[in-house]
Amino acid sequence: MINYRKAAIVGMGNVGASIAFALMQKDLYSEMVLIDVNAAKAEGEAMDLSDGLPYVGSMRITSGTYADVGDASLIIITAGAAQKPGETRLDLVKKNTRIMKSVIDEIKKTGFEGILLIVANPVDILTRQAQILSGYPESRVIGSGTVLDTARLKDEISQHLAVDARNVHTMIIGEHGDSEVPIWSITNIAGVPLTEFCELRGFTHDHQAAMNELYENVRDSAYKIIERKGSTYYGIAMAVARIASCIVKDEHSVLPVSVALHGEYGIEDVHLSIPAIVGHEGVEKVLTIKLDDKELAQLRASADALKALQTE
Repeated sequence: MINYRKAAIVGMGNVGASIAFALMQKDLYSEMVLIDVNAAKAEGEAMDLSDGLPYVGSMRITSGTYADVGDASLIIITAGAAQKPGETRLDLVKKNTRIMKSVIDEIKKTGFEGILLIVANPVDILTRQAQILSGYPESRVIGSGTVLDTARLKDEISQHLAVDARNVHTMIIGEHGDSEVPIWSITNIAGVPLTEFCELRGFTHDHQAAMNELYENVRDSAYKIIERKGSTYYGIAMAVARIASCIVKDEHSVLPVSVALHGEYGIEDVHLSIPAIVGHEGVEKVLTIKLDDKELAQLRASADALKALQTE
């Protein structure tokens, strides 16, 4: 039986620990199990997090093994080699494929019936592999996708226009990586189209040049952070907490998570970040939204880049 108030995180590096901290603060679960190949590290993180529980709510945070997570409603997989300076997410695929297989093999032994949320990079390829290796329905195997990238774009637009980021409605789709695609055609500020809002704010500069700069800032954000501090983890932790909240609260929210495509946008046999409705059972529906010709071509090129790597 699934315990819908129980989650597990596999991998207690900076990303896994930050996700655990974000989930604790959200008070979404009554039980959280932390797993790592270094059992002492997982135990230490559980102890440290538990010290803050009196200021959050009632929750049990423990370290454990795969035998402890068979009844969890959500398992978040962050385990994998870290991205190094100068290394793209796609460079990680061979190293992290082997790790993903070992993790999925252990999870399958438990009779797990909940949702897998893949965070390890390259997330789109590893989400596809997790689904194939597990044999679970596609709706139950989700990648964190471009939820973080979308937040980064919202923040860039927010700062550029000096407007609350919560009023910025936009999305990045495609690969969580260098070929990701900003969907400018649907971008709006509180319902006002982007270029029109720029004019309302008195910005009369070259809109296209400004949009290109904002996109490049988002695309290169991870590289800049890694160059300065070695890895990224706070932003993705908040993105994962957002996805988990959609699942726990059955929000039916639209998020650009990594999902399988079967002809949508003319794309097949690949996992990409695409707007999808996310709720209690995972991905409820993959949405086919209207893209302009340039965006559609870029999305298909992003899919081709990932497909080429899958066949290697």
